[in-house]
Amino acid sequence: MIENQLKSAIQGDVRFDAQARALYATDASNYRQVPIGVISPKSKEDILKTIEICRQYSAPILSRGAGTSLAGQCCNVAVVMDMSRYLNRILEIDPAGKRARVEPGVILDHLRHEAEKYGLTFGPDPATHSRCTLGGMIGNNSCGVHALMGGKTVDNVESLKIQTYDGLTLDVGRTTEEELEQIIRSGGRRGDIFSQLKRNSRSLRRTHLRTVS
Repeated sequence: MIENQLKSAIQGDVRFDAQARALYATDASNYRQVPIGVISPKSKEDILKTIEICRQYSAPILSRGAGTSLAGQCCNVAVVMDMSRYLNRILEIDPAGKRARVEPGVILDHLRHEAEKYGLTFGPDPATHSRCTLGGMIGNNSCGVHALMGGKTVDNVESLKIQTYDGLTLDVGRTTEEELEQIIRSGGRRGDIFSQLKRNSRSLRRTHLRTVS
């Protein structure tokens, strides 16, 4: 059973009881989707192990922060991974490089408070800045009222370490056209993913141009 296997494999919290599932069935929207269960991982290893076990059972997964989404992004019949409970540390602030390394559950205002000690801030500021998490902002590409000045979240992310459902770990970030073509030529699962992203990007640009005209 997936619940028992998760409990024996990870250090974080594993809850499949009715109360936990009800608590995580909604976000800030009107949607309601009761999850399969709720995981609060304590480490990167917990996340990787959760994905591995869910894959064995063909169980969908959903990463979640503070649940401030207005369109149901945090609700699904899936194994929900709550990143906000334990994975909420600011790992490093580099004032010279104007960069910060954070875990996905870091609250935006907590990052801003620490950054302000160096005269810095994080530009995107959605109305939920006092409780929304950086991971959720990345997932939603959050912006806020000062987006014209500070850009959207995508404009302020330097790199990400990600894990795909099929078990591939990737370091992704800003990529030049030359680097993109080199990755695609290298083949494998990584090359296939980047090739699909390139095709999708071209398709979106064509759609946008037709809409504008």
